[in-house]
Amino acid sequence: MVKEEHSFLENEFEHQPVPEQRRKSLLSVSLVWIGFPMVITGALVGGSIVSALGFRTGILAMLLGNLILFAYVGMQSSIAAKTGMSFALVATRVFGPKGYRVTSGLLSTIVIGWFAVQTGLTGASLHSSLGTSVFWIDILAGILFMGITIIGVRALSVIGALSVPFFLILGLYAVNIALTHTTWSQIFQFAGHPANGISFGLAVTMVIALFIDSGTMTPDFTRWAKSPRDAVIATFTAFPFANFMSMFFGAVVTAAGASSNGDFSAIIARLGPVGGLIAAAFLFVNSGSVCSHCLYNAAVGWSQILGKKLRWMAFVLGIVGISAAAAGMWNLLATWLSFLGVIVPGIGGTIIGHFTMFKNSDVTVPKIAFASWGAGAASSLLAHIVAPGLSDAVIGMVVAFGVYVLVAPQFAASRAIAPRMTIEEDLS
Repeated sequence: MVKEEHSFLENEFEHQPVPEQRRKSLLSVSLVWIGFPMVITGALVGGSIVSALGFRTGILAMLLGNLILFAYVGMQSSIAAKTGMSFALVATRVFGPKGYRVTSGLLSTIVIGWFAVQTGLTGASLHSSLGTSVFWIDILAGILFMGITIIGVRALSVIGALSVPFFLILGLYAVNIALTHTTWSQIFQFAGHPANGISFGLAVTMVIALFIDSGTMTPDFTRWAKSPRDAVIATFTAFPFANFMSMFFGAVVTAAGASSNGDFSAIIARLGPVGGLIAAAFLFVNSGSVCSHCLYNAAVGWSQILGKKLRWMAFVLGIVGISAAAAGMWNLLATWLSFLGVIVPGIGGTIIGHFTMFKNSDVTVPKIAFASWGAGAASSLLAHIVAPGLSDAVIGMVVAFGVYVLVAPQFAASRAIAPRMTIEEDLS
């Protein structure tokens, strides 16, 4: 019999921590993360930000947002490497054996939406460049992306290894084409169109919100790292490097006037039949990377909640996502970004607060965890309404973290003392 570690379909450890002997190399974990945010959607966000704020201010917002993501995701990645636990298992330690279903279920459902958004964007992009059927491309692409997810984390590193060089080569080539009509000096001086309503704070939130969901669920990927150091390095390849590069390419082609929305793949597609085929292949590989990662997050989370196998959940949830993509859900991208920026950061802030205060202990204070998350979400929403110039995502993280570290230790201590007092009174 072939041993499991040498079989094609590895054990994904969806219901238990990844054993030390089954952890993966730094390169493997890095390829899983770097291939995720280096995606054409990032170029669209970069183009939107620069179009509104101008090139220099827009680049600053992108850098700041990515550095915040690095700190936010990096701290949770370190936790994952120490424990070997998926996001759902980590959430169990923080929100309780029942309460974790709320946070894990929420995030695991939202990433199904991202799977649908990216799959639908693939169909729409190919239709605009090659005239193909949006519906049938959505179906075909979704099935391919679902197949990658079913293979498991090993396939995520392979698709990352394919996607990253493809992205960098085409991005650099598109920038080179854009520079034939302008200069770097003119790009740096691009002032944007401030009238479109994107403030600096909102731009930072857009950067963070693009990967706040899967960034919060980073334990699903970095639990495979051999050490916290490896997990943090793998995070760095994603944020700021990969995510910033995707946004940078979109920013440059927009500021150069070569694209109205940062989609540099469209520049390649306009080069004729060969360019169109290259752009089509790029979209499949690039979208395949982000979609398979999102579906993997969803499958890991729901497999723990429902007690099912990861691959079965990947199939079921993949069908749901493909159906949503074919129905045109990708058009809701802007709504998703705003939604994620408000409610998700408080979850990560609470988790970071818990492991900061309690380290490796088994203390769990679900009521305070939910209160901290609620405070973070409420603060984000309030900032979004009354102070749109600020980053509501950052506010949500900080408030949730602050509430938890201030209240949770006192609540846990009082809960630990109470039983002892009762015993002493009984003895007397």
